[in-house]
Amino acid sequence: MGELNLYGVYVPILLIQSILAYVLLKIVMIGTDRLVDRGWIAWPSIFNLCLYVVLLFLVHGLFILCAI
Repeated sequence: MGELNLYGVYVPILLIQSILAYVLLKIVMIGTDRLVDRGWIAWPSIFNLCLYVVLLFLVHGLFILCAI
């Protein structure tokens, strides 16, 4: 994808995507914490990692679709 030049500092696009995916993860975790408290999710840390990877792929896909 490349990088973005902000006042002479090159910022990778993947860094921007990962920060956006992390913010979305924190929003989604508000709802999934209830499921963890009820015991519906066995391993919350692995679930959150997988959820972050899925959100990162979705954000990356949206960036690709917007670039076309």
